[in-house]
Amino acid sequence: MGILLLLSVFAICVIIGTPVAFALGIAALSAFWFEGLPLFIGFQRIVSGINVYAFMAIPFFIFAGELMFHGGIAMRLVRFAQAAVGAVRGGLGVVNVLSSMLFGGISGSAIADISALGSILVPVMKDKGYDADYAVNVTVTSSIAGIIIPPSHNMIIYALAAGAGVAGSVSISKLFLAGVVPGVLMCLCLAFAAYLVAVKRGYRAEKFPGWSALIMAFVLAIPGLLTAVIIVGGVLSGIFTVTESGAFGAMYALLVTLLVYRSLSWEGFKTAVISSVRTTSMVMILIACAGAFAYMLTFYRVPDKTVELVTGITENPIMILLTINAVLLVLGMIMDMAALILICTPIFLPVAHSLGMDPLQFGIMMLVNLGLGLCTPPVGTCLFVGCAVGKIPIEQAVRTIWPFYLAIFAALMLITFIPAISLTLPNLIGN
Repeated sequence: MGILLLLSVFAICVIIGTPVAFALGIAALSAFWFEGLPLFIGFQRIVSGINVYAFMAIPFFIFAGELMFHGGIAMRLVRFAQAAVGAVRGGLGVVNVLSSMLFGGISGSAIADISALGSILVPVMKDKGYDADYAVNVTVTSSIAGIIIPPSHNMIIYALAAGAGVAGSVSISKLFLAGVVPGVLMCLCLAFAAYLVAVKRGYRAEKFPGWSALIMAFVLAIPGLLTAVIIVGGVLSGIFTVTESGAFGAMYALLVTLLVYRSLSWEGFKTAVISSVRTTSMVMILIACAGAFAYMLTFYRVPDKTVELVTGITENPIMILLTINAVLLVLGMIMDMAALILICTPIFLPVAHSLGMDPLQFGIMMLVNLGLGLCTPPVGTCLFVGCAVGKIPIEQAVRTIWPFYLAIFAALMLITFIPAISLTLPNLIGN
């Protein structure tokens, strides 16, 4: 009865429009009250949900991404990508994907990727004769590279939800490594889809600017690209903790945009600070309330019952993993990503572990799956932002986005069933 109350209150709150964070908190406290547990314990669980040192890295990563967004780094990455691959058929679509891979690996944010690159590339693609829906679809789907390619604050959330810091648990540095190959793989699949659609629609190729222009564009992009190298390299080498690397990355991004590119204005800096504070506040409130909600799920033994239920229906590992992917995809269409990571990790990770799946591989599989949900109606945040940037109705984008969905789905299936894609780098380089 208690678990029914917990889920019912949460569902009702979401349906009536309550923000997901507050819906989680209200549902958790309702369950505490129903079970006769002291409510102050519920509030303690909410506070303890964010009383984690590693979570301090999240605002630093978010701030670094905002500084790079408003500081002109995105433009230099686009120029490098255009010089490198713009000469292929429908090259601006491939440029869009490569730019997202580079910028996403620096900012760690899908929304920042769409806002920064979409505002640059979508108008250019329209001027070059590309259809608006094509420009928006490429921008939206490639933006989730920022979730998978490190550094990513969603990776930190997953690692802590899976029990980071505990013996035998998920290492954040290894998780960073685990995301590199899958992120590149997904972008290659999207670039192939962008090329095929461009050929079908008859988009022309751009002129190759020459090797000197390519080298110059790369040199100008190096200071921005070094941001990700410093953050990830510092963690892997042991020089920084994750939190320290985030702080250093934010400082480096500030210095690059102020002293090297000299493109960060005072207004841009203020906007970056305000946007970072707002985003961090939303994420932290969500994490806090989800902590209490996850505690009640554990109290009701939902993870154990889920394992029993799934294995009771079928013992075929392939069917179980497909079922988990299907559930995550549906949930990702209607709920916030951070909340789902915190709620679903303790439920589905034991199921995957019982099949012999490594927690690193499961984490990447979950992030790719939930990233696809961000591009999918009815609550696809990335899709909404991309359509707003491209100034087209959502219906117009959804009608032609399916080749890009298929590309992400193909990458997801490879990640799900080929462990080496996620685990080779962590096993070779990770400590």
